[in-house]
Amino acid sequence: QVQLAESGGGLVQSGGSLRLSCAASTTSGSMPPLGVMGWYRQAPGKERELVATITRRSNSDYGDFVNGRFTISRDNAKNTVYLQMNSLKPEDTAVYYCNTISWYAKNDYWGQGTQVTVSS
Repeated sequence: QVQLAESGGGLVQSGGSLRLSCAASTTSGSMPPLGVMGWYRQAPGKERELVATITRRSNSDYGDFVNGRFTISRDNAKNTVYLQMNSLKPEDTAVYYCNTISWYAKNDYWGQGTQVTVSS
């Protein structure tokens, strides 16, 4: 079973930056190879939406609202994915969730989420 632990959320002023991290681990057996890793977010009263995803070969994709402000990266050796967020806006306020899909079994895993709050 893969567990995802997010960190790096917090309170920041509009225009500021945050860097989120998500480390995958397993409590039993060896870590399965991970496929796509990504970040999603959910604001109060809204549906969860894609922020960014990245493949094992570091091909990335972003939600339309990102507009070059965020950068996703990963370290396959550490089973970790990062999200560098710059030029943050109040509308970026949400709980950010880490996600990954195992390479072979295609199991879908989610983290508990980390709160990002951007004040105006």
